[in-house]
Amino acid sequence: RGAAMAHGHGRCCCCCGEAAGSGGDRERGAAWGLYLRIDRQRLQCLNERREGSGALVFRAWEERGDRAQFVESDDDEELLFNIPFTGNVKLKGVIVMGEDDDTHPAEMRLFRNIPHMSFDDAAREPDQTFSLNRDPTGELEYPTKIARFSNVYHLSIHFPKNFGAETTKIFYIGLKGEWTEAHRHEVTICNYEASANPADHKLEQITPQTHFIS
Repeated sequence: RGAAMAHGHGRCCCCCGEAAGSGGDRERGAAWGLYLRIDRQRLQCLNERREGSGALVFRAWEERGDRAQFVESDDDEELLFNIPFTGNVKLKGVIVMGEDDDTHPAEMRLFRNIPHMSFDDAAREPDQTFSLNRDPTGELEYPTKIARFSNVYHLSIHFPKNFGAETTKIFYIGLKGEWTEAHRHEVTICNYEASANPADHKLEQITPQTHFIS
């Protein structure tokens, strides 16, 4: 089981899966459940050919072989995903599955906690970069520097190039890690409103019109 999590070499994962049977597959699939914690209303994929197709690649690990669901780049080979989470995430690993040809992305760059990134923003130094191998079956796991990705509420994934094709095609992106609910921020807002109310009230008594202007 530990070997299945470690580096995710295709051979190891297959052996572990065979040894553990369907239970091993289920367990591994559960580890890649962060797609359930994505705020899909705010998920963005820049340079996608078909609108909304970028969101389709984030799904259950068991469904990664569904080749009807994919995203393809439009103007050139670059793709940029902006992925907001519904809480805080400790990101441990990423899988990128594409075709066994030149449309498969060749490099992946990860940025944490920079909402609404553009391609111009992607020129900055990423938090981690990976050289990718072609992975048509979704078995290769790229482990992150967990200390750097231990408190992530927004993840941006930039694919700057592929293996030489005009466009990039991705069938599945798996995100592995832990999710925790973010209540600290909400509590701060409540406290602020509670302490601000008396001040608002005082202001209203002195200059009633201020209330209507704001």
